[in-house]
Amino acid sequence: MRTLLEFEKPIADLEAKLEDMKKLAGDNNVDVSDAVRNLDQAIETLRTETFQNLTRWQRVQLSRHPDRPYTLDYIERLCEDFHELHGDRTVRDDPAIVGGIAKIGDRSVMLIGQQKGRKTKERQHRNFGMANPEGYRKALRLMKMAEKFNMPIVTLIDTPGAFPGLEAEERGQGEAIARNLKEMMTLKVPVICIVIGEGASGGALGIGIGDRVLMLENSWYSVISPENCSTILWRTWEFKEQAAEALKLTATDMKANGLVDDIIPEPLGGAHLKWDEMSDILKNTILKEIKDLEKISPAKRVSKRIDKFCSMGVVIE
Repeated sequence: MRTLLEFEKPIADLEAKLEDMKKLAGDNNVDVSDAVRNLDQAIETLRTETFQNLTRWQRVQLSRHPDRPYTLDYIERLCEDFHELHGDRTVRDDPAIVGGIAKIGDRSVMLIGQQKGRKTKERQHRNFGMANPEGYRKALRLMKMAEKFNMPIVTLIDTPGAFPGLEAEERGQGEAIARNLKEMMTLKVPVICIVIGEGASGGALGIGIGDRVLMLENSWYSVISPENCSTILWRTWEFKEQAAEALKLTATDMKANGLVDDIIPEPLGGAHLKWDEMSDILKNTILKEIKDLEKISPAKRVSKRIDKFCSMGVVIE
């Protein structure tokens, strides 16, 4: 059964009325084509108005929609072939980060992404998409392999943050993320980073340094989640909506502030409604970005990448 967010319910009510009307007409052999057409138009108008005027908190809710496609869902639809690679060669394999060699269209790429898990057992296995240090070290190992074999790198970001447990800190969580930031700056192959859902804090940044950083229309990217921001400022989660507004964490906000390069549009109503269509949009975007980036020499790409990130937050008066 489809999960509905509060602002989706009026649309779903009209869709249910439409189905009832069609069924009643079919059972009684009555022509209601005009009424169906009018109701269809009303649904489309309401959906357009609703999704053009979403608040920042509503976009956060959409980014976490339980029916939204995750990394493995995109891999299944994007890739003609995918060979997953495991382990950081030091501690263990971290299932919160999935990576491997993929064939997208006619291109071989190294595809790396965070995977949350959909059912309870899988969420526990994937640690809700919160990577440990070995996850970031695995990601870096795969990036270095891609550089060696001259394969573009694509990362799919979707995490509520890096795992904050004591054991993660003991194994060097901060060092692992910092090393990824440093090493990704100087990778000689094209690097494309896409926020497909939640992009929280250093957990997202650990695989988020690229020549092109893109966001899906209903994703968010910030140093902290609205709930945790509310907890720090007001000692309660109750002000999460105000926190979301203050953080300016949507794709539109991030592009306006020059922190991401572009926004990838989603099907009307959100990616969770049309997985195949969203995957096609993502595939075409990735192939286009790779083609554009390969026109630039490796040395110039690295230089531009470094300049882009170093200029963030710098104010010249």
